[in-house]
Amino acid sequence: MTQPPETNRIALLGTGIMGSAMARRLLGAGFATTVWNRTREKAEPLAADGAIVADSPAGAATGADVVITMLTDADVIADVMGPVLPALADGTVWAQMSTVGDAGADLLADLAAQHGVTYLDAPVLGTRKPAEDGKLRVLASGPADAIERCRPVFEELGTVFGGLGAAGEGSRLKLAVNTWVLALTDATATAIALAERFGLDGSLFLEAIDGTPTDSPYAHLKGAAMLGGDAPVGFTVASAAKDAGLIVDAQRRLGMGAAFADAIRADMAAVVESGGGSDDMAAVVRAHRR
Repeated sequence: MTQPPETNRIALLGTGIMGSAMARRLLGAGFATTVWNRTREKAEPLAADGAIVADSPAGAATGADVVITMLTDADVIADVMGPVLPALADGTVWAQMSTVGDAGADLLADLAAQHGVTYLDAPVLGTRKPAEDGKLRVLASGPADAIERCRPVFEELGTVFGGLGAAGEGSRLKLAVNTWVLALTDATATAIALAERFGLDGSLFLEAIDGTPTDSPYAHLKGAAMLGGDAPVGFTVASAAKDAGLIVDAQRRLGMGAAFADAIRADMAAVVESGGGSDDMAAVVRAHRR
């Protein structure tokens, strides 16, 4: 990618697994990037990559052209951005890229509107490795001119998904996609655990579906982690449980049955409650092996 213009100054708030990987992509492309995290120790390693580590969200956002939030949930983001929004310079774009659900996206859009700040709802599809490789899919929704302004930033992180309109549509589509991802993860865990309970090698399940119409590369990826038992963390069980809860909440608001998503949430939550919340979500297999 060509060198970004000097005016593309980025503030990235939240340097967990995804935020830190995204920050390194932007720094590597030459974007002037200031980072902030509630636990400063998680942000400080990015200084070696060229980031400025700020002591406060407002300090990070001062002078930024684009403020990216990559934090836990809508309530946390609203708490962090509350004092930041009034201090943003005219023309600053707030690109909210966390998974916050449909109600959360609307809450944050309203917060931005109260302060006259341009807001993009732009959650991403992908976990740690795609973030590191610049292969996320950005579900950007909101004003078209703001999306175009942020396109060089988004395209360093991955590809921009087209066809979305008003802010909030990105988060709604993200919930639909996450329903599929979490269902496939939990179904793979269930199948492996059932095979093992029968006294079979769990890997036989993956061999049996290999190359058939029911095959899935993702099932092999997560299935190998479930069988190996020591997967690098791409997306935590705690985050998966949180996202499943957002799906359940949305389905209930829409008058849909939520039993399926709630069962997935319960499986993820069981692993969290047993102390495995920081493990990769492939660890959901433990809930079925019990």
